[in-house]
Amino acid sequence: MSKGLVITVAVLAVLGVLVLAVVGSLIGFNNTAVRMEAGVKAQYEQNRNNYDNYWKKLKEIAQVPAMYVDDMKKLWDGVMTGRYGKEGSRAMFQWIQERNPKLDPSLYRKIQDVVEAGRNSFEADQKMLIDKKREYFDTYLKTFPNSALAGLLGFPKINPADYAIVTSEETEEVFKSKKSKPLKLRDEN
Repeated sequence: MSKGLVITVAVLAVLGVLVLAVVGSLIGFNNTAVRMEAGVKAQYEQNRNNYDNYWKKLKEIAQVPAMYVDDMKKLWDGVMTGRYGKEGSRAMFQWIQERNPKLDPSLYRKIQDVVEAGRNSFEADQKMLIDKKREYFDTYLKTFPNSALAGLLGFPKINPADYAIVTSEETEEVFKSKKSKPLKLRDEN
């Protein structure tokens, strides 16, 4: 083998290794970016799922006290009619010690528990979405050489604004005005 042929083969081998390294980097970047975008989308869907489940559960549980009150009213009407007749008691004096049914406060505690647990779970999902977006949009795509590869391969392919967290009008107004009012639990009359 001639010296020129050895040099040519060596140069081609080095170029081949460099091309493979570049192609491997592009493939690796692309696969990671696709996986991270899929993670953002999946977390957003999980947030929707969690929020929907929370509201359905809350609406279903909130119906129980109304059903309980209706049932208690029917029971109470039956007890009173059975005890005093349709016209009620006509006695001048009543020497009866009554035990009236009471509305069970544990039903309301159950609703409070569902509200608190649902909000806590949704907050955890919101935090996860925020972190996935930060990791992908603010870190992965903006660090070198990923920033160059992102432009070359057309990433991001999803719009971060489409995956914003769910918030309230009150929160938006506070952050816009930079002023917060004390929480008012009761109307003062």
